[in-house]
Amino acid sequence: MDFLPIFLDLKRRPCVVIGGGEVAARKISLLLNAGAQVTVYAPTLCDSVQRWAGEGKIRHETREFRPEMLDGCALAIAATDRAAINRQVSESAKTRGIPVNVVDQPSLCTFIMPSIIDRSPVVMAVSTGGASPVLARLIRARLETLIPAGYGRLARLVSAFRDKVKQRFTHPPHRRQFWEEVLQGPIAELVYSGQEDAAEKALQQRIDSADGAKAAVGEVYLVGGGPGDPDLLTFRALRLMQQADVVVYDRLVSPAVLELVRRDAERIYAGKERDNHALPQEDINHLLVRLAKEGKRVVRLKGGDPFIFGRGGEEIDTLAAEGISFQVVPGITAAAGCASYAGIPLTHRDYAQSVVFVTGHLQDGSVNLNWPALVQPHQTIVFYMGLHGIATICRELIGHGMPTSTMAALVQQGTTRNQRVLTGDLNTLPAIVAQAKVKAPTLIIVGDVVKLHDRLDWFKPNAAN
Repeated sequence: MDFLPIFLDLKRRPCVVIGGGEVAARKISLLLNAGAQVTVYAPTLCDSVQRWAGEGKIRHETREFRPEMLDGCALAIAATDRAAINRQVSESAKTRGIPVNVVDQPSLCTFIMPSIIDRSPVVMAVSTGGASPVLARLIRARLETLIPAGYGRLARLVSAFRDKVKQRFTHPPHRRQFWEEVLQGPIAELVYSGQEDAAEKALQQRIDSADGAKAAVGEVYLVGGGPGDPDLLTFRALRLMQQADVVVYDRLVSPAVLELVRRDAERIYAGKERDNHALPQEDINHLLVRLAKEGKRVVRLKGGDPFIFGRGGEEIDTLAAEGISFQVVPGITAAAGCASYAGIPLTHRDYAQSVVFVTGHLQDGSVNLNWPALVQPHQTIVFYMGLHGIATICRELIGHGMPTSTMAALVQQGTTRNQRVLTGDLNTLPAIVAQAKVKAPTLIIVGDVVKLHDRLDWFKPNAAN
């Protein structure tokens, strides 16, 4: 281990920074966040450091560096573009036993400034010992996706109840088991979703009933898996997928997204294809209730967004009626994801000022839509699940006054490496579907915005292979 990771308490302690440029500003910002009293020695200051000086957040002097400037300080940072000054600061600090950091010169440092994930009071630091700050930042970015912003609030809640829990559980292993349950269960989820008062109440109730049996009821997370590209998942979706005991997933959930589910979680396929449902919707509703009542954390994973043609409302209605705790995690719906990856803006001030999402078939298999409302000028129409009824869709749009030359696009398996985009107009679209053997899942986009596809087509899935 090249460096010992430590955390310094710098509140109200004097720290010195030599240099006033943009590099120095980044270090000064960290010191201010840590509550340090910062003095900056530099002939000139960049805009942000100048502003802090004007606001009285730092003290600034224009004098050239002298070793005595470090007397009595808790920490020193050299961030100038003059190698001789940086070396002098390093030597002077080391002589006085003061921790010193010289930016981008590890050999002159006694400590390294790490990349920081701040969830105060939880703080995490990543360092490569100065070998590659860029790599440290990339690792930090990866950790940011896995660590909820609510960790700090959760830590404060735990701190407030530590003594109560210690009194209730005198045996350390029992105390540890209790906290593991709290930190990975519904109480933590209440904190993450901003319901801190409810979390505090639930934690107190859990402590009061600690001598009873473990709560029998689990929780259901209705998670939007997005249109296919796993990079489009939200942080919360990924976290819940990683802690689920069971995942109930649909056909439209891409394999790459499903791969991110916790390895040892039970997986139950509930996919639906036209006229071929692995599980009827009513059975899915009851399955979620049963699994939760067994005390399991259940992720109901859906393609796109669960509330846009995903029947999420039906499922949580059943959960609410059964008294099952649940939360909903929105996902990027197929219209937004597929259109973006196809280079088709759904709205554009020169082409469309509104956009409508409609489902291409009803429960009985028909296509019965409010056609006059759809055939409006300067409007984009996005059809979900419309491939089977493509001939009817085009015929009805034309029959209600939409020009046959209106452009349309088919986006098959959008946002994935298998994405395929085909364009035509209302007159040619049914033939394109037949000739190109277009398969579900395919999104249909109708409107003048499709004209922008050729110019804005940025995603090249073949290159990704």
